Amino acid sequence: MPSVLHADTVGPVDVAVIAFDGNRFDGQIVPALRELQQNETVRILDLAFVSKAGDSSVTVLELADPEVAETLRQVTDVQFDLLSDEDLRTVSDSLGEESSALVVAWENTWAARLSAAVRSSDGELVMLERIPRDAVVEAIAALQGN
Repeated sequence: MPSVLHADTVGPVDVAVIAFDGNRFDGQIVPALRELQQNETVRILDLAFVSKAGDSSVTVLELADPEVAETLRQVTDVQFDLLSDEDLRTVSDSLGEESSALVVAWENTWAARLSAAVRSSDGELVMLERIPRDAVVEAIAALQGN
């Protein structure tokens, strides 16, 4: 994947915060992220790992840090530094003691062409909302008569 972003062709960019209880990030999601990147569904732009200890001390590890570089470089070795110290502080403030979070910024490359077409036609995305998983599960159950 190219390591250069072009403003006129970049797809929408999202940030996901994936929390883990007990500060136990075992890397099981890394293959799924790698597959999304390899299939060009998303392009990982930045990621960090934030953990909060029992004494409320916070550790932030980024792609360049040797402690996580080996695992996270399996996903990407490109880092655009989109996550600010303030962003990571906000994430750490939301964590309970003895928990952690993987923070990932990705470009939705699957939507890049549509985004460019919307912009070139002077369109504007005015709303985007994710439907909570529980609501989707309930809707599926209702369709199946459960």
